[in-house]
Amino acid sequence: MSEIEVNKTAALERFLSLTAIRGGSGDEKAVAEAIAGLLIAGDCDPSWIQTDDANTRTKLKGNTGNLIVKLPGRGSGPITMLSAHMDTVPICLGSQPEVRGDEVHSSAPTGLGADDRSGCAAILTAALERLAVGEEQFAPAVIVFIIQEEIGLHGARHLSTEMVGTVDRAFNFDGGSLDKVTTGAIGGERMDIRLSGIPAHAGVAPENGASAIVMAARAIESLDRRGWLGKVENEFGVGTANVGVIHGGDATNVVTPEVSLRAEARSHDSEMRTRIVGEIRSAFETAAAEVTNAAGHSGTCEFQSQVDYEAFALPEDHPSIQAAEKALLRIGRSPYRAIANGGLDANWLFRHGIAAVTMGCGQKNIHTADERLELPDFYGACQVATHLITE
Repeated sequence: MSEIEVNKTAALERFLSLTAIRGGSGDEKAVAEAIAGLLIAGDCDPSWIQTDDANTRTKLKGNTGNLIVKLPGRGSGPITMLSAHMDTVPICLGSQPEVRGDEVHSSAPTGLGADDRSGCAAILTAALERLAVGEEQFAPAVIVFIIQEEIGLHGARHLSTEMVGTVDRAFNFDGGSLDKVTTGAIGGERMDIRLSGIPAHAGVAPENGASAIVMAARAIESLDRRGWLGKVENEFGVGTANVGVIHGGDATNVVTPEVSLRAEARSHDSEMRTRIVGEIRSAFETAAAEVTNAAGHSGTCEFQSQVDYEAFALPEDHPSIQAAEKALLRIGRSPYRAIANGGLDANWLFRHGIAAVTMGCGQKNIHTADERLELPDFYGACQVATHLITE
């Protein structure tokens, strides 16, 4: 059959309606209900729409799971999965999308939320365009709307793969330029650190105390001086590290007894990431042991770490990459390949055996009040998504 042409007016209306819905991480239920309602209104059998229980297994107990839509078909060809995440970052709550020429902005003092409601609207459009033609001639497809991406990829991590089933190729529609085909991504690990010192009156007898703030300062200074913070590049490999959160102290007249910190390490090499984490742990444990009071008593360090997502890279000839590039060329675009230095739902999809490339939808300045959506790229994403499940 000939190429299905996307109805741009309808696609834009879907984006505007979805983007106006409040739906932060863990609060995606209204977004999921709106998507399901549009699908059913477009002749999707309600029995094809399911919600998994990922939200009962995530660290944040949200109000809905991942929305999984199975589109049956009897046609030959690969089984294709399209995905996008439903949650937005807090700065986008209360977005009031407004079209300005070839862009969409928020008329409210918020971010737009194009990350990733544009991805949701693009794959929703593809599903509805396919439904309008009829299912019989197409191969089966799966559309997945994912929760809790913005707080650590927890929805993808706990995705019920049994409900998704086997897929041959997968395409995750998220941030960035439409032409960029992201074929791999970095791995990340987060750390929670608690330093316990010895309290004392800072004016009467400071020598009786062991300051947890001093411990934290010594550890951070040591890591920075030795090249284990910021961009880490040495004989062991390349990565990044950051201490991003510090809490501690209640009063200036008390030698601080406790400080809690949160840190992260990233690398495309899991062994290098583990080495960075080890250096951070060693620095804090050493600092806690070295800071003592007049009696020689030292502090202690509690250290916990968790891998948020493992690095991955698809083979250069993977069918998902080839199909994405072919679809982009088909609409006159110039695809190029990239490796992401941030985590993607595709990291966890890969761990589940679903090898997905990530494609952009024209989102710009994401996670800021100046976020906007470039409509030519968004319409292109709708066309590409439609092609991938109707070719």
